[in-house]
Amino acid sequence: MSRPRTRTRPPVTLALPALLAVAFLLLPLIGILTRTQWGELAEHLTSPGVTEALRLSLLVSAWALGLSLLLGVPLAWLLARVEFKGKAFVRSLVLLPMVLPPTVGGVALLLGFGRRGLLGPWLESTFGITLPFHTSGAVVAATFVAMPFLVISLEGAIGGLKQSYEETAASLGARPVRVFFTVTLPMVAPGLIAGAALTWARALGEFGATITFAGNLPGTTQTLPLQVYLLLQDRPEAATSVSLLLLAIAMAVLIALRGRWAGAPAVRKAAGSAPATAEEPPAGRNGTPAEGAGPAAADGGRWPLHAEVTGFNRLTLDAGPGTTIAVVGENGAGKTTLLRALLGLTPRAHAELRLGDTDVTALPPHRRQVAWVPQDGALFPHLSALANTAYGLRARRVPRAEARREAQAWLDRLGVGHLAQRKPAQLSGGQAQRVALARALAARPRLLLLDEPLAALDQTTRAHVRHTLRTHLAGFGGVCLIVTHDPVEAVSLADRVLVLADGRTLQDAPPAEVTRHPRSPWVARMLGRNAWPGTASADGLALAGGGRLVVAEALPEGAEALAIIAPEAVSVHRDRPGGSPRNVWPGTVREVTAVGSRLRVLVGSAEAPDLVAEITPEAAAELGVADGAAVWTSVKATEVTLVRL
Repeated sequence: MSRPRTRTRPPVTLALPALLAVAFLLLPLIGILTRTQWGELAEHLTSPGVTEALRLSLLVSAWALGLSLLLGVPLAWLLARVEFKGKAFVRSLVLLPMVLPPTVGGVALLLGFGRRGLLGPWLESTFGITLPFHTSGAVVAATFVAMPFLVISLEGAIGGLKQSYEETAASLGARPVRVFFTVTLPMVAPGLIAGAALTWARALGEFGATITFAGNLPGTTQTLPLQVYLLLQDRPEAATSVSLLLLAIAMAVLIALRGRWAGAPAVRKAAGSAPATAEEPPAGRNGTPAEGAGPAAADGGRWPLHAEVTGFNRLTLDAGPGTTIAVVGENGAGKTTLLRALLGLTPRAHAELRLGDTDVTALPPHRRQVAWVPQDGALFPHLSALANTAYGLRARRVPRAEARREAQAWLDRLGVGHLAQRKPAQLSGGQAQRVALARALAARPRLLLLDEPLAALDQTTRAHVRHTLRTHLAGFGGVCLIVTHDPVEAVSLADRVLVLADGRTLQDAPPAEVTRHPRSPWVARMLGRNAWPGTASADGLALAGGGRLVVAEALPEGAEALAIIAPEAVSVHRDRPGGSPRNVWPGTVREVTAVGSRLRVLVGSAEAPDLVAEITPEAAAELGVADGAAVWTSVKATEVTLVRL
């Protein structure tokens, strides 16, 4: 149910000028409507001169539209996607015909392409082409003034399209031209259609440049606007009727576009189809449970990984076939940059990459056989789940029937085979992620990169997809890197955990080792532990944030270390505790959150860093724990684990 819009009463100082502007624009149109001889309209519009001019106008505008599409579409892509010197100048050239007086544009065309212009003599002597006073000259003039509408509209649409779609297509093996025609253009179709319509309408109404450059020859260059100019001198009533025709065409184009000339790409749901909202358990094509793991490798091989990464990221990565590595670290640590370096998609870092016995460093992304699944999946919205999954196979020139059979098999393995004909907008989050994974595996990669593949899913769906992912990664013969912020994913899916900090390796170890001895405060907190950095002293640890921590096993004095304290090892008291605890601090409860059947209490103190304690709800009720409550916390020296940094 939509919310009723609040009606805003505009101030008079703004409303009055706005109404005057509307009247200023509307009055000339009313003038045409009131002065039109409606009884003679058909006679005026069917006269030989008008019909000939209309035929010529349609011919010229159609050719102008074709030339604009041929030249303007690549130019729009270049401006939207490629950074190069002189880009601002090129964009100014595109805009120039829109602000240049049409007659000046005609003079410029005459001096450039005329018989005495810069290019005209060569065109005439080499090809026998003379543009002025020829229909082709009218086409050139119309293209010159109309093409900017297409370029500007399409550039905005391509610029608004997330590059992850094109980058994902490249990682599936599609060449840049294939990506452009099968992904980019279909997804910016609204912008392309809008720009083409405006271009055609502008070409149809062109006058100044045409009469200056191509002349006004009946049947050759005398288009409908030029016919209006002639009729005004002898038959003003007929000129009004023809003007009404051009006005009607222009208004029809604008009404059909309904303000969409900005052309932003949009994802629409199929009419009459409701998207699936609930995640379904793994099922085969006929609803039966999916069977076992996938094949040993997407193309039957075994592909160890060796990478030397330089630039923002500086690390060496070696992994055997079948290894899954969880990449973790705080924001800005270089996780996504690492993946993009392995794909060859970023100037921030460079990867010397070897997959098996093949050095792919110098290869473009579409030839590396490195498949990428971004966080949002980047399923192509104009293709069905089956066509999405078959995309990489088709890009590698696998016959259509074979590609669709193999794609269907992958969808069946991941439990979404029965959804093969649905578009992405009709899939739930979990289903879409399974399709994205099936698409990546079906492309026969040697390296699989997953960028937070489960981050957008709810807890129940995440558990289903995690189980499916674990099952199929177990049989993958290449190496898989998974960027994640979820400790459950890191522990349950990965054979190794790679901890990054400032683009460098801070820790690379099995999940159990990282869990027991995290070398990063961020990772420790991700795992639910308290982590306090400090410097070892004679009686414990001098904390970096101030204060001192007593420990049972001291490190050499001056050593940098990280103190790890489990939340369940922290005791909370209403009064200062007595007895054995060596570490006791007063504090204030800042936050209480539920974690399963227990409560996590965040306590802030002036004498120590923030500390998280885990207690039962019964203990919290007995202690009167609530936001703002004054409490004491204590930690036994034997409960502190020191990790040397």
